[in-house]
Amino acid sequence: MTEATLRSRPVQRRFRISRRALPYLLSLPALLTCIGILIPFVTAVVYSLQRYRLSQPWAREFNWGQNYIGFLSDPSFWQTLEVSVLYAGITVFLELLLGLGIALLLQRRTRLNNFVSIMLLMPLMTAPALAALMWKLMTNPGFGVLSYGASLIGLEDFRWASSPDTALLTVVIVDVWVYTPFIMILLLAGLRSLPKQPFEAAALDGVPRLFVFWRITLPMLMPYMLTAVLFRMIESIQQFDIIYAMTQGGPGDTLTVFQVEAYLNFFQSTNVGRSAALLMILWAITFFLSNIFIKNWLRLREKARGEV
Repeated sequence: MTEATLRSRPVQRRFRISRRALPYLLSLPALLTCIGILIPFVTAVVYSLQRYRLSQPWAREFNWGQNYIGFLSDPSFWQTLEVSVLYAGITVFLELLLGLGIALLLQRRTRLNNFVSIMLLMPLMTAPALAALMWKLMTNPGFGVLSYGASLIGLEDFRWASSPDTALLTVVIVDVWVYTPFIMILLLAGLRSLPKQPFEAAALDGVPRLFVFWRITLPMLMPYMLTAVLFRMIESIQQFDIIYAMTQGGPGDTLTVFQVEAYLNFFQSTNVGRSAALLMILWAITFFLSNIFIKNWLRLREKARGEV
């Protein structure tokens, strides 16, 4: 190829990004996501400070916190708070207990244990609302298979979610069925990643298994347990789909957790201000719980590294 031919070809310029602009360009998706989160959040804060009903848009005005002050003397709010905390506490405790037990049983890496762990993930792959509808059919007093099974052991006409006495028990069972695999898989990954040296030394010294569990396994597994509890606590206290699909918050106000109460206030009572205020209180509770768990998780990590 001659020198004249090379000169006649157009020079191809490559697109280059300056080093100064590269960090801003890389952080742009995070910035857009943050803006997308802040817009509805700020909107909810503004609505929570207003007396705003969709049925009376002309009467919309700022009441500067009267929605929050009204909750202090509102029995339904305290009922909502009690039910939400009780539901979250029971479900997370049972799921942690069952998830830890199953993870310990499946700790050894065998083909059977791997197959069982995969099969146990099936409920987690089901949408919670669909799982709730499936359990609603199974607990139907007329043709439900679980109602039939309850009658065989002497529990005739067991009302399940239609009775105030058993409604909480029913939705807790559904929640445990759906989300226990989540905790199980996190703890199983944690168990299989623990160092083997402490356990081998304990086995050589003839240390009892129960002592090994309480003094070695559990402390080393605690960061994983806190992570699992944090995720499940946040989701449980914000639960909506399972409870609404099965009971719509009833019977009565038996299962009116925060999300259900906010939904009913918005779509049935058209009270946008009260609904937004409920969601902001739920956000504050979630933020508070998250800070507690994250601080404890960081403390445990520093302790494990020998920094404390």
